[in-house]
Amino acid sequence: MKNNDILRRLRFTFDFGDDKMMKLFEKGGETVTRAQISDWLKKEEDEAHKPLNDRLFATFLNGLIEDKRGAKEGAKPEPEKQLNNNIILRKLKIALNFKEEDMLEVFELAEFRIGKSELSAFFRNPNQSQYRECKDQFLRNFLIGLQLKYKPKD
Repeated sequence: MKNNDILRRLRFTFDFGDDKMMKLFEKGGETVTRAQISDWLKKEEDEAHKPLNDRLFATFLNGLIEDKRGAKEGAKPEPEKQLNNNIILRKLKIALNFKEEDMLEVFELAEFRIGKSELSAFFRNPNQSQYRECKDQFLRNFLIGLQLKYKPKD
C-alpha cells in the first residue's frame, strides 16, 4: 500500500483535522504545512498530489505513538528511512496499545481470518525463519477493521 493511502485512511478513521495532523508530524520531529498535508491527502489522479516518502510517514507514525502513548524518556526515535507493511503494522500496534487479542479482533471486524501464529510472524525479526512479510491485503484489512472499530457506521 502507498503511504498516502494509509495516511488518508488513518485521518478518516480517527477524524484528524489538519491542525491535528500537523501536530502529529511535529511530535514525530518534523514541521509540515497545511498545504503539504493537503497535497499528500489528494488522490493520485489529482495533479497537485505529492507522494509521501517513507521517512516522513515514519515521522507521522512516531508522532501518533507519542500522541497516544505519551513521550518516551530521552531522545525522540529516529524515523526509519525505509518502511514496509510490517513496520507500519507494528507502529500502529504500539500507538494503539494493542495486544494480540486486540489485533485479532480488528481483523475479525473486517471479516478477515488470521491465526495467532500468523499474526506473530509479522512482528518477528526478519532474520528468523518464522518471519512473514505483511502483504498489502493484511494491512488493508487491518485498516478496514480499525475504521469499523473507531468510526462505526451509524
